[in-house]
Amino acid sequence: MPDWMIAVNWEEIGTKAVTVSLQLIGILIAFVIIRAIGKKFIETSFTKMGRQRNITPGRSKTLEKLALNVFSYVLIFIVITLIVGVFEYDIAPLIAGAGIIGLAIGFGAQGLVSDVVTGFFILLEKQIDVEEYVTLAGLDGIVEEVGLRTTRLRGFDGTVHYIPNREISSLSNHSRSNMQALVDIGISYDENIDKAVKVMQDVCDRAAQEEEAIIEGPDVLGVQGLEDSDVVIRVIAKTANMEQWRIERRLRKDIKEAFDLHGIEIPFPHQVNISKEENN
Repeated sequence: MPDWMIAVNWEEIGTKAVTVSLQLIGILIAFVIIRAIGKKFIETSFTKMGRQRNITPGRSKTLEKLALNVFSYVLIFIVITLIVGVFEYDIAPLIAGAGIIGLAIGFGAQGLVSDVVTGFFILLEKQIDVEEYVTLAGLDGIVEEVGLRTTRLRGFDGTVHYIPNREISSLSNHSRSNMQALVDIGISYDENIDKAVKVMQDVCDRAAQEEEAIIEGPDVLGVQGLEDSDVVIRVIAKTANMEQWRIERRLRKDIKEAFDLHGIEIPFPHQVNISKEENN
């Protein structure tokens, strides 16, 4: 056995390794336990706060997710600091070095700073909340999470978009007021417009009586346009939030069935085949 191996105090190294391992395991176990307890505490606190202070569910979920993110970041930073301390490194020089490095790369992190500042004002001004239908950076969808750095938006096709807050130059919130249901129906030029309008209005009146989601109307506005093969008649209504598409689907179905019952034609493309016979 080489002399240097004999000179090494293997017992001390083994004891040191066991001690470090136990400390690391203890830190990780504490991290898991504290994270679970903290998450449960935050969720319970915001649920109670929403009930006691009459905060909307969307706003409560928005603040809850933000608090969970901040709590996770702080906890991870503490765990990393403790792990470094286990190996008996002096934390002060490490933090000072990190500060110098952070200052050096700070000039290249203007986008991150912009994300945080924009996210802060979005939350402060209550521009959007979780589960609201919005348009952000040219994308439509339902808000799933509002963070200090990014906003998570789920499109209607299921795609999840992570939008950096600095890219939110314009924001349209479709969930803060009643929505508009708009239906355009075409009839043949040969049909009686007044008769079609009356049939459509009867359908609208029946829907207004049966649908609590309809706030105002539906009303038949009249002829909206004269197209190549049909006369377009427009129906408009005000509905509760996120109910406009369902009301539009119902109106189209009911109007189609009413037109069939009264013999009113809805034009559709016709295909004419012309065959040429050759004389032998």
